[in-house]
Amino acid sequence: MTIKPFRRTQRLLTAADYQRVFKKPLRSVDNSFMVLARKNNSGCARLGLAIAKKQLTRAVDRNRVKRVVRESFRQQGELLQGYDFIVLARRDTQQHNNDKLTASLERHWRKLTQPASNQSDKINTDHQRS
Repeated sequence: MTIKPFRRTQRLLTAADYQRVFKKPLRSVDNSFMVLARKNNSGCARLGLAIAKKQLTRAVDRNRVKRVVRESFRQQGELLQGYDFIVLARRDTQQHNNDKLTASLERHWRKLTQPASNQSDKINTDHQRS
């Protein structure tokens, strides 16, 4: 098994990077995560984490969730090319084990990277739930 490192080029680094994704995102939501995505011009996938202390009060829980998200992102690298993602934790996240969190993230990755013809349907559906 080859180890795929999480490189600096795979991270959203600046506030402008985050704002670009927050401005007009594709959204995917479940009990564990809200994942926002937006196409980028760089061709590589980039990840930003917004794991709030309000949602996961213990640092150990926040760190565990971040490790799971980064690992899932590394494993799905081929599928995620050309998108910027921001992962936000929800309150129920700490109650799920790592396997359930990984399965949830894999569903989000697949949903958000489907062909562009389905993207407008997803945006409308997610906004109606809010």
